[in-house]
Amino acid sequence: MNTVMLLAWMPGPLEMIIIGVIAVLLFGKRLPEVGRSVGKGLMEFKRGIRGMEDEVDSAASRRSSPKSRYSEPEDRDEVTVPKFEPPPEEPAPAAETKE
Repeated sequence: MNTVMLLAWMPGPLEMIIIGVIAVLLFGKRLPEVGRSVGKGLMEFKRGIRGMEDEVDSAASRRSSPKSRYSEPEDRDEVTVPKFEPPPEEPAPAAETKE
């Protein structure tokens, strides 16, 4: 993501103070406990994302490791195409139909 876009959505100092005051009013003495649980949840989320990235990387490396379906140019057979041979003589004119 573009860091400028992320910074545009970050709250400024005044908004951070307002969020802090609301947090203290809502949680009071339990604020450190809530912060710890939010931190643990965030770390678990990051571990899950990292695990998914590792699975994708390992699947991509497993997929690229088998021999390629395409052979090297020197291993391929030469393609032969039938040569065009014109007819030996001109076609006979079509018989006229009687009406």
